[in-house]
Amino acid sequence: MSRPVIIALDFPTSDQALTFLDQFPQTTPVTVKIGMELFYAAGPAIVKAVQARGHAVFLDLKLHDIPNTVESAMRVIGRLGVRYTTVHAAGGHVMLAAAKRGLVAGATAASLPAPKLLAITQLTSTDQAMLNTDQQIPGSVQASVVHYAQLAQASDCDGVICSAQEVAAIHQAVGADFLGITPGIRPLSAATDDQQRVMTPTAAAQAGSNGLVVGRPITQANDPVAAYTEIVKEWSNAND
Repeated sequence: MSRPVIIALDFPTSDQALTFLDQFPQTTPVTVKIGMELFYAAGPAIVKAVQARGHAVFLDLKLHDIPNTVESAMRVIGRLGVRYTTVHAAGGHVMLAAAKRGLVAGATAASLPAPKLLAITQLTSTDQAMLNTDQQIPGSVQASVVHYAQLAQASDCDGVICSAQEVAAIHQAVGADFLGITPGIRPLSAATDDQQRVMTPTAAAQAGSNGLVVGRPITQANDPVAAYTEIVKEWSNAND
């Protein structure tokens, strides 16, 4: 799927994650997000287990450290064969460029395609008050997100993670080819939980999102496969 619906495997153990994933037919590969909780619990083995089932992996570890440390870590990630990975745009230009170097070097050493490097702009749990008060960043959330997207593009990242509420402004600033992958996606029937800047799949498609990340509306559904299928259908119809 060129515009994927990515399932967030937000589980505390590999057994729970794989039991959940085994509900999906192996004839229909999906893309899944492995975040910090699951990766810290299970390590690279969970990446390999998911890939062995034919699924693609978005490894979402949100690296943010000094450039040398990030470059070294990305060199390891580049050898894992994942499709996407993340770094915080707030780390700055030098760190972002180091992340890309490490990722490409690791993938090249393993004779694998380099993963897409996505920069975190502002988390979808961040609202205006948090931006201005907690982070001491003046201006609007959208202005901060667009600035980080421009910084990420200038640093050779492939795209950003952002709310679908900001993806149109990002594409206007940096071009439609720069990926805008959007979490905080909620069907109309779902609760917003701890997300602040949310949007439906249809609205995200209309805004220009290049891919969705969906967690609890799928993982906590009574029928996860049906919930995933319905979101994919809505997303695909809106992109036609």
